[in-house]
Amino acid sequence: MSQASSMSSSRARVQQVTFQARNQPVKPARTLQRTVASASNQGRPRNETKSLSARAASVEVAVPSTEAEKDKFPEEQCVVDEDRGRSPVSEVVKSWEESLAAKSFDVVFCASECAPWSKTGGLGDVVGSVPKALAKKGHNVMVVVPRYADYEGAADTGVRKSLWCFGQEHEVSYHHMHQDGVDYVFVGHICFERPGIYAGEGGAYDDNQFRFTLLSLACCEAPLVVPLESRGGEVMGQDVVFVANDWHTSMVPVYIAGKFRPHGVFRGARCCFAIHNLSHQGVEAASTFGGLGLPDEWIAPLEWQFPEWSDQYDEETKGRAINFMKGAILTSDRILTVSEGYAWEITTTEGGWGLDSVIKGREFVLDGIVNGIDYDVWNPAVDTMIARTYTPETLVEGKAACKRALQEELGLPVRDDVPVIGFIGRLDYQKGPDLVKDAIHQICGQDVQMVMLGSGDPEMEQWMREAEGMYPGNFRGWVGFSVPVSHKITAGADILLMPSRFEPCGLNQLYAMQYGTVPVVHAAGGLRDTVKNHEEGSNDSTGFVFEAYGGANTEGLMWALNQALRMYWDDHRTFLAIAKRGMEKDFTWDTSAGRYEQVFEWAKMDPPHCA
Repeated sequence: MSQASSMSSSRARVQQVTFQARNQPVKPARTLQRTVASASNQGRPRNETKSLSARAASVEVAVPSTEAEKDKFPEEQCVVDEDRGRSPVSEVVKSWEESLAAKSFDVVFCASECAPWSKTGGLGDVVGSVPKALAKKGHNVMVVVPRYADYEGAADTGVRKSLWCFGQEHEVSYHHMHQDGVDYVFVGHICFERPGIYAGEGGAYDDNQFRFTLLSLACCEAPLVVPLESRGGEVMGQDVVFVANDWHTSMVPVYIAGKFRPHGVFRGARCCFAIHNLSHQGVEAASTFGGLGLPDEWIAPLEWQFPEWSDQYDEETKGRAINFMKGAILTSDRILTVSEGYAWEITTTEGGWGLDSVIKGREFVLDGIVNGIDYDVWNPAVDTMIARTYTPETLVEGKAACKRALQEELGLPVRDDVPVIGFIGRLDYQKGPDLVKDAIHQICGQDVQMVMLGSGDPEMEQWMREAEGMYPGNFRGWVGFSVPVSHKITAGADILLMPSRFEPCGLNQLYAMQYGTVPVVHAAGGLRDTVKNHEEGSNDSTGFVFEAYGGANTEGLMWALNQALRMYWDDHRTFLAIAKRGMEKDFTWDTSAGRYEQVFEWAKMDPPHCA
């Protein structure tokens, strides 16, 4: 038999087994083996590693290889065209969209934060917005987060659940609130009753592993025990789609596969894992595995090894550790990131933070969904925090009024003709404020005004204070974070800098474009996806994007910023056209929610990855 015919028959067998598996649970004995092996199956023929949903995602409709095999496939799962062996793509897509529109999913979002109750960054925004957008589309959505405070309107359900975690039983409570069509469930335990979500004045809490392991267990139990008024007092049940977010709830898919499903619970459930920031993975000592309450063999998908050159390598343990996020990647049915660019970056050595080979092994279930923005909050036409509301038609007058108000509030010379450059973000290595610091002489050596808002690295905070003294006429630094000030800078600035070294998605560039503020960004992750670089003669650009060899650097930043400044001074008409195009872009959460629906459908097409 030739190699080609052998591979053809092999694909046919894989197709047959895959379809049969949809109606038969995978044997538990093979679960863990398949889970661990999934990260190293690149050597197989490419089509053999694709699941049903992966083929559907690229509009690849499964077709039996021979006439004799057609009887082995359920008729509704095969779309055959006499000439090509498959239906026209347009018909497949139309059928797919009609099927999706008629479905309603029961979805459980699990996270460590949810705006407006708890938020430190983009994660809180996503968990506070996507569920509402999905609820508007007719889905039943629950959000499970810690009860960090006594939230107004959240009623005690009376439900108490005893959960074994790290050597003893811990009782958690569940408070509930139905708002904007979403059931918000707040998990109560003394470990969450602290001033900060992840850290206090002395740094990160030492027991974060315990806190978020307990949260993950409570998330798994929530759809089984919390009565919902929207269901007449009934619970959501087992046939749900979990969406775990970042390392804090990454144990949810691991527990569903290794703790619940072996006992017949959540057999029909699916787990999606959303990566918002891969640099934080929940890595702890291997000795802590015993506190998770999993069978011994389940250490395999969590195992992690620090190289000897790593600062975290310990001679006594030989660098052995467990990695929560790795476990989620290997046990989830689908993996999400917050932009298509970031989905690609995390499969590379440079952007994978040590997990690139693991993610690469599951790239067929990896999808990037760009974040949206809440137009009820970030909309210059209705924003009550800015000096004057405006639309694309009134951009010139509105931004001029907002610029004057910003200059007056910060004590800068009030001038309409000077470009105001803004920076809003954490003062840490990722966001690149040090690049602004290194370039400040070049920036403020020109006829510009620079405004920075942020907190983080104490040295950067001190530098911002000192820079005001060095450039009293054209620099202001606001140490800390203020929502009203962030709105005022976004509306009053002409240009927003985002020189992030890596940026899974980024929201500030989306806010900037919505407010007619031209973004200057590094080509990283979601920044590359959302900002269209201006090139001479282009009529679809929305900002300026720089790429630099070896990552973001001062030279690349100044090259892009100087392009924007020259256009502001010499070709203001084109500059305004770029600003208006940004305002007309659609970054609603409704668009993102549509992509989530598609991913849920793909997850349901396949049998559970770990059954």
